Amino acid sequence: MQEYDVIIIGAGHNGLVCAAYLLKAGYSVLLLEKRPVPGGAATTEECIPETPGFKFNLCAIDHEFIHLAPVVQELELTKYGLEYLQCDPVVFCPHPDGKYFLAHKSLEKTCGEIARYNERDARKYAEFTNYWLRAINAMTPMFNAPPQSIIDIFSNFTLQQYKDLFSVVGSTQKSMDFVRTMLNSAEDILNEWFDEEFLKAPLSRLASELGAPPSQKNLAIGVMMMSMRHNPGMARPRGGTGALVAALVKLVTSKGGVILTEQQVKQVLIDDNKAVGVRVKNGQEYQAKYGVISNIDAQRLFLQMTEKDDIDLQLRERLTRRIVNNNETILKIDIALNEPLNFVHHQHQDEYLIGSILIADSMNHVEKAHSLCTIGEIPDSDPSMYVVMPSALDPSLAPPGKHTLWIEFFAPYQIAGKEGTGLNGTGWTDELKNQVADKVIDKLAVYSPNIKQATIARRVESPAELGERLGAYKGNYYHIDMTMDQMIFFRPLPELANYKTPVENLYLTGAGTHPGGSISGMPGRNCARVFLQSQNSIFRGLQSVFRRK
Repeated sequence: MQEYDVIIIGAGHNGLVCAAYLLKAGYSVLLLEKRPVPGGAATTEECIPETPGFKFNLCAIDHEFIHLAPVVQELELTKYGLEYLQCDPVVFCPHPDGKYFLAHKSLEKTCGEIARYNERDARKYAEFTNYWLRAINAMTPMFNAPPQSIIDIFSNFTLQQYKDLFSVVGSTQKSMDFVRTMLNSAEDILNEWFDEEFLKAPLSRLASELGAPPSQKNLAIGVMMMSMRHNPGMARPRGGTGALVAALVKLVTSKGGVILTEQQVKQVLIDDNKAVGVRVKNGQEYQAKYGVISNIDAQRLFLQMTEKDDIDLQLRERLTRRIVNNNETILKIDIALNEPLNFVHHQHQDEYLIGSILIADSMNHVEKAHSLCTIGEIPDSDPSMYVVMPSALDPSLAPPGKHTLWIEFFAPYQIAGKEGTGLNGTGWTDELKNQVADKVIDKLAVYSPNIKQATIARRVESPAELGERLGAYKGNYYHIDMTMDQMIFFRPLPELANYKTPVENLYLTGAGTHPGGSISGMPGRNCARVFLQSQNSIFRGLQSVFRRK
């Protein structure tokens, strides 16, 4: 049996980040990935056989949270080929009445765009954004530390972050207002601040990226998503999201880490309540001297990859019944284009195509796109969607003069009334997914009429297929929902929230741990820190491993 100091299940970007820190601290690391390529939800691949040279991001695309973390600097990823391209503008959202929301990285320029239609909303947008930028800056130290480590959290604060924290919660009234906001919904907060639907609709669409309709209480924090596009800004790696993975792979292998693909872990080996290794699908076993770290969700880890006698019955019950996945995931459409989109009804400018393109006609439009999923209905009668043409910013993703298109359409994982049919009993079939994709394209064509004639070929991935490819429980690429009851020290459960588990030497990382999904590397970095501290590795140079450049 081959032995490594640490075995990591899954070579997604958080698993790779975690491995990099452990390798820097002197541990030997093995990563086991079930797919033919590492990266998990952060890959860029040529996925349409008849269109060679077109490279598509198969899941994650726009990077914001990673710029709130020190991962890129600490791991010196630019030395391994990572180059970020800044998006500006960052959002374009056409409105049915001919108005449109065009957001630049510059707050001043964005307010100027809003003022063309409503000067009051422009002033309020500046006030709203500045408030959330201070709140985000004050929360960032918590994102970059284990949620139960008060010392780590407060050691992350700078003087400016303390000032921003005081400006948001520094008096009784400010604190009460902040708590009230957190208990509210994105819809209520946006209605409180703004008048114009052309502005509220895209902000609610971005807020709902957390995986819930804008009306959901206790999730108003989603309205901060647009503010992050002003600072730190939104960027994409040159070469696609997979370029981040490629840089991490180069770093990990250069430090002696081993990455084995097409190696699906079937069981975590536990002896006397201690994780001692893993067994893969072909029966091969690997021994872990100091720990096993799971980059997959806690439900699959404990309910499918452990023996019943090895896990406490109460934990199994809580994992089965307490964790919430509200049935919302995505139907993904990738298209190879002969020409760029053209928004002829909205004074088309090529700069519209640089950032995210949101099809969100109203907050009610966004509401239906999310709430219908929870009851198993496909919201395709009037689709809302998130669209990106990444080749507009990065021509290397397509042959000269051609383009790639990325479309995210929220859809239910389990279709109501079709239980037991289709792929994995979800109701999804090839015929159905293409019918839905046709409706999505019909809606996009209302705004960019050339989309159909420009299409060379397309790939449609149903929620069931996405879940199977990523190994995501119920297709949830965030592992579990990003609702407040499942965030920070509740993620995924209080007893699992600090990356440790009740099984000795068994750890969690990935989207299902603090601070949650998205491309950030924070869960991987935080988990590595907890692991090293548990090994008394502060004496092996912990501070030199986690240092800001």
